[in-house]
Amino acid sequence: MELYQEKDIRVNVRWMIRNDFAEVMAIEQYSFEFPWNEEEFLRCLQSRSCIGVVADYRGKVVGYAIYETPRNKIFLTNIAVADEFRRKGVARQIVQKLVRKLTYQNRRKILIEIRETNLTALQCFRSLGFMATGTLRNFYEEQDEDAYILSYQLDTVRRAEPETAGVMVS
Repeated sequence: MELYQEKDIRVNVRWMIRNDFAEVMAIEQYSFEFPWNEEEFLRCLQSRSCIGVVADYRGKVVGYAIYETPRNKIFLTNIAVADEFRRKGVARQIVQKLVRKLTYQNRRKILIEIRETNLTALQCFRSLGFMATGTLRNFYEEQDEDAYILSYQLDTVRRAEPETAGVMVS
């Protein structure tokens, strides 16, 4: 079940291609105090288990996610939305696409690490059904900052009924 709110825009979440890279890097640079550089992106994307997707709105990349697929889970390593498209359902649609992959690929959970000071991301992921499952002390050593591990677990009811798999937003 896909849930849209009145203010949401509909995006096409698709595989990231080479032509998307400049727009992805621009979103990355704007979104984070300590953004990944081009070399880090390329190193990650060249890994066999690393996948990139973008949210495309009328031919423009307005968000992206990078994730890894170890065994029975998805590890979301990076996600961002262009400033002018935030709070319009873009991140929700990217996460819904990943939730559908849980059902399709028989993976059971999505994990993400979020800085303790990134309250906007923490609130967003909690609203998407993620729960805090751990803390990584001094994970970001350069700022002496912790990270929270958030997890979205696919339950047995949703696994039995894949057509209803989706992120429930209250």
